[in-house]
Amino acid sequence: MRAQLADYLYPLLTVLLTVYGQIIVKWRVSLQGGMPVVMGEKVRFVGHLLLDLYVWTAFLGAFFAAVSWMIAMTKFELSFAYPFMSLSFVLVLLLSALFFREPLTSSKAIGVALIVLGTVVIGWF
Repeated sequence: MRAQLADYLYPLLTVLLTVYGQIIVKWRVSLQGGMPVVMGEKVRFVGHLLLDLYVWTAFLGAFFAAVSWMIAMTKFELSFAYPFMSLSFVLVLLLSALFFREPLTSSKAIGVALIVLGTVVIGWF
């Protein structure tokens, strides 16, 4: 399989759409507050989220991420393409700190750096 530069758009789009979905779901869930204790309230909580338009855009993003991934699989070997998914760890870490004020600790940064380093090693050799 010989990939062209434009073919890298598919794994990148998969990552971006996946990260989009994670960020949107976290945003909408955090607006609802914590998960209730009582079962009926839990059902109402989840039902409310399932009716949320933004949550549906996250679902749609997941669908298109899957479609993009299927196309990527026609362009690349799985063992080459899958490590690109580690970019989602970096983006989620940064965006969660930016949008949700989640702590960006040195241990998280080192952990993500090790994942990226492992990805580079896999792709390089």
